[in-house]
Amino acid sequence: MNRVGATSLKTVEWIGLLIVGFLFVFPFLWMASTAFKTMSEVRQFPPTLFPETWDLSNFAHAWQSGPFLTYTWNSILVAVGILVLQFLTAVPAAYAFARYKFPGRNLLFGLVLIVLMIPGQVIFLPIYVQLSGWGLVNTLWSLILPYAASAFGIFLLRQAFMQVPDEVIEAARLDDASEWKIMWTIMVPMAKPVLVTFGLFSFIYHWNDYFWPLIMTNSDEVRTLPIGISSLHMSDGGTLWNVMMAGNMILILPILVVFFVAQRHIIKAFVYQSK
Repeated sequence: MNRVGATSLKTVEWIGLLIVGFLFVFPFLWMASTAFKTMSEVRQFPPTLFPETWDLSNFAHAWQSGPFLTYTWNSILVAVGILVLQFLTAVPAAYAFARYKFPGRNLLFGLVLIVLMIPGQVIFLPIYVQLSGWGLVNTLWSLILPYAASAFGIFLLRQAFMQVPDEVIEAARLDDASEWKIMWTIMVPMAKPVLVTFGLFSFIYHWNDYFWPLIMTNSDEVRTLPIGISSLHMSDGGTLWNVMMAGNMILILPILVVFFVAQRHIIKAFVYQSK
């Protein structure tokens, strides 16, 4: 391919990337713009991308429309609690699958992969019945315990642990390092980018989860931000789209902060997994 053809192909690729990027970014831009508009600007036609009057009161209206401090605290407790339990269960399980040979290993790992294919909505009823029998419905534990183990986390960490050279493990064993010490002081630091990436995926999923808190809770004391945001969509005069978009901005702000802090590790994780 000559230089002109290569340049044209690269130009087409860049244009394609810009179009795809615009399709992903525009809804977020529109949401942010609507969050600062007055209701009259939201309803006007043709619509405008940027508000003529930047109205910050939408955020105060959204925050004061319910116990949003409670919702936020519950979301933090649930997302962080799930993440901690998933790390404590996924790391030993992944290490065992990656570094030990035992009867039924392939069968058990196959079951882990099967779990990845089952949507949570399919099994929520028996879990609900079980938690109800334990008296945990309408508590934060009902939001945390069902996700204490992550099949995706086990799979992802197993693949990362398998890439650690055997020589490193054998050298540690020759130095009388216990398996527990090898796992937490050698394997985990070497798989740090993968751990951070999994942690980000888990945090985002459970921070945004609407279905599980909706069916497991029935009081504001234990409900999370997505449930609170959903309550903003109706008022006596119809849907207040500007207030609702302000609530969504409040919801996604922690996710954006976590993402920008962890993006360097995410890039490393993809490079790590591709080796």
